[in-house]
Amino acid sequence: MQMLNRQVVKSEFATIKIPELDFEIPPESQRGSLSTVEGILLRAADELQALQEERKKVDPQTAEAIDQFLLKLRACATADSSFTFILDDPAGNSFVENLFAPSPDPSLSIKFYERTSEQQSTLGYVVESSQTGSVRDAASTEAVGTSDHVQRAPHGSIGAAAGHRAIAQSNSAEIAESLFRYTAPEEVMTFPSTCGVCTARCETRMFVTNIPYFQEVIVMASTCDACGYRNSELKPGGRVPEKGKKIILCVKNVKDLSRDVIKSDTASVTIPEIELELTSGTLGGIVTTVEGLIMKISESLERVHGFSFGDSLDEHKRSKWLNFQASLKKLLCLEEPWNLILDDALANSFVAPGTDDIKDDHQLMFEEYERSWEQNEELGLNDIDTSSADVAYDSKDATTREKSEV
Repeated sequence: MQMLNRQVVKSEFATIKIPELDFEIPPESQRGSLSTVEGILLRAADELQALQEERKKVDPQTAEAIDQFLLKLRACATADSSFTFILDDPAGNSFVENLFAPSPDPSLSIKFYERTSEQQSTLGYVVESSQTGSVRDAASTEAVGTSDHVQRAPHGSIGAAAGHRAIAQSNSAEIAESLFRYTAPEEVMTFPSTCGVCTARCETRMFVTNIPYFQEVIVMASTCDACGYRNSELKPGGRVPEKGKKIILCVKNVKDLSRDVIKSDTASVTIPEIELELTSGTLGGIVTTVEGLIMKISESLERVHGFSFGDSLDEHKRSKWLNFQASLKKLLCLEEPWNLILDDALANSFVAPGTDDIKDDHQLMFEEYERSWEQNEELGLNDIDTSSADVAYDSKDATTREKSEV
C-alpha cells in the first residue's frame, strides 16, 4: 500500500500503461491530474464501471469481460496483485514520487528519449510543411548574417573587467591569486545566442584554458541583460580517456571547503556519511568549490522535489526532508570529517589539490578503473566507429612519408 501511495503528476500529453493487464489510459483521460497510483487506478475503474448497466443491456458479452477486468484492476489498486506502472510523457512534464528521496528508489526508473515527429507535432513544435521551406531559408539567412558578427575580444579583456568588479568588493591580493591560478585563455570568443529563460538575445563567451594536474577544458558562460539569467558550462577537451576515474576527498577543515571542483555532466556525486547519491547528469557540468557544490545540491533538491515541502506532505516525510537539509548544512560546519566522492566514467572531473605537489595531498585520492560495457553503452562509446578516420589518418601519414623521402 505504501507503493500505491506515491504521488503522481499526469500531464495532458501523458499515457499510463499497465502491461500485466494490457491496460492503457490515453492522454485524453484524466488529463492534467494530481493524484496517487491508487487514485489513478480507482478512478479508471470507476469510469469503466459507470456505463456497465447500459452495456449489459446492449452487449452482455462485453460487459461481462469488463467485469472480469475490473476485478483484476481493483486487485492491483488494493495491492493484492503486483504490476508495473508506466507513465510515458513526451512533454516530460509528468512526475512519480520517489519514496526514498534523496536516495535512489530501487523500484523507480526514469528513461529519457528523443521525441518522434508525430509527438513533436502533437506538442505543437513542428511547423506546417508549407512553411518549412520559408522557415529554413530565413534561418539560413539569419545564420549567415550572425556569423559575420562573431566578436573576438582582446586577450584578457573580459577577465580584466571581471577582476575589476571582484577587486572592488574584496582583497585585491586574494582576487589576483584566484584570477591567475589557472592559465589565462589565449582568446575569448563572444558570439550571439538566445536566453534559455526569456528567449531574448544575449551573448555567450567561450574560451579554452588548461588546468594544472587536469587537462584542457572549454568554458562557456552566458548572461541575459533582459531577465538577469546567468549560466556557465564546462566541457572537456581532447580525446575520450581509456579509463574512468573516481576522486575521493576527505574534507576536514575550512580550506578543504574552498577547493576548486570541476564536475562534468557524466560524474556522479556520493557522500556516504549522509547516504547521499546523485547519479550522473545531475546538476550538469559545473565549476565551483566544495562548499558551492553542497549548496547547489541543497538548492537543486529543494527545487526538483516539488512534493518535499508542500502543504500536502505528511509530517513524517516533511521531518525527513528537513533533517536531510540540516545534515547537508551540518557538512559545512565541519563538526566531523566527511568524504566527497566523484565517480566519472569519462574522467573529466577534478578536485584541486591543497598542496603545491598533488602527491603531497594525502586527503585527495584518485582511482582509475575500466569502464563496464553498460557504462560504455550509456555513453554511446560502443557504437563509435573510427575505422574511416583511421584509414584517412593512415593514408595521410603515408603521403607525408612519401613526400619526405622524395
